[in-house]
Amino acid sequence: MADAGIPHRLPRALLADPEMIAACRARKFSTVFRLLKQAGIYPSMIARACDLTPSRVGEVIAGNRNIEKIDLVERIADGLHIPGHMLGLATRGWEQSARPATATNAITHALPKPTYSAAVPSPLIEPEFFASQIRAIMPSHYKAANLFGSRHALDPVERHVRSIDRLQEHTAGPVRDDLLTLGARIAEFLGWLHQDLGDFTQATYWSDRAMEWSQETGDDLMTSYVLFRKSNQATARRNPQQAVSLARAAQRVSGVTPRIRALAAQQEAQGHALMGNPKFAQTKFDEAYELATAPDEPEDDDALDTAYCTPTYVEMQRANCWIELGDPQRAARVFEAELAVLPQVYRNDQGVYLSRLARAYATAGEPEQGAAAADRALSIALDTESARAIGELAAAGQSLLKWRDVPAVAAFSDRLTLARSAVVPRPRTS
Repeated sequence: MADAGIPHRLPRALLADPEMIAACRARKFSTVFRLLKQAGIYPSMIARACDLTPSRVGEVIAGNRNIEKIDLVERIADGLHIPGHMLGLATRGWEQSARPATATNAITHALPKPTYSAAVPSPLIEPEFFASQIRAIMPSHYKAANLFGSRHALDPVERHVRSIDRLQEHTAGPVRDDLLTLGARIAEFLGWLHQDLGDFTQATYWSDRAMEWSQETGDDLMTSYVLFRKSNQATARRNPQQAVSLARAAQRVSGVTPRIRALAAQQEAQGHALMGNPKFAQTKFDEAYELATAPDEPEDDDALDTAYCTPTYVEMQRANCWIELGDPQRAARVFEAELAVLPQVYRNDQGVYLSRLARAYATAGEPEQGAAAADRALSIALDTESARAIGELAAAGQSLLKWRDVPAVAAFSDRLTLARSAVVPRPRTS
């Protein structure tokens, strides 16, 4: 059985937890796995340690599947280092090799001692604990970036990834692999934050770092996601050929989730639209939409956020491409419909979508509606400091120039001129 990075000594408090004891006695593995996840042992790690598929572990956690076969119970006990008596099993082989223990320390001494490479100095903090704490707070960083803007998450996220980088230098084996797996996710997110704030140099640097770490650990899922992100960056730089080739590379990676496949497919569609290929674009958008409507998989990776990839997200990207493909009226209709159901937490993206709606109206010859949408977008962009939104607003402003004499357009243009100098990448302070 492959070592998946499960600690050789489970936390004493976890094994002594009354809920854990009761769950093991009843062989209620939905609770056992949930408690392990809370301790920083995530479903993907459980799956590897017990030779289970991640989807099966997810079904168990969700309560949709039971584990009853004795050979599987034994495999879980050995893979997760749960003492046999807790699961109603005979003493396991790895327990018998332990030193005699007192009653108060029986659980601790029944498990093998952790081994460390003599060439690697011990870190100042337990890596598994450190990683579990960062995983636990990553969802709050995603929410902060979505709601308040990328700058609100930038500093703590950068500190996290730099701490992981330092810590992995003092670890080895599966522990280091798990740190790099987590680090790749956070580095990718950091790259996205910089991209949203208009700093493509830093965005590219951190995306490259994420790719390096995901390749080093053989993390195919993350490799595919970073390829999607690089395709997204190519689209933002209006390099459609590179956008398409990178998106296709992301789709060639096997074993990724439907959401990541959807993200890569819609990114390829955007590249085709930029090249003026409506048939190819719509085919890939349709594929992405179907993938995004697939049932959600059990969430087992708090450090990688793909929840934003919904049918609404895909349709927002399709709407933007309708402008590129010469049908701004249709784009405006889709934007209006999807903005009405966009969750409020995606306020940062709302500013971008409203900016694109403004450009659609302007291109369609409806300046007053365009100015109204642009004004709403600008109010959000000033709060979130999103360079993406400001860039989209600048494009909308160009489309509105011919109606400069319309009062609403003139008022927006004046506000935009003042705002564009306020939302620029700030100098680094460290």
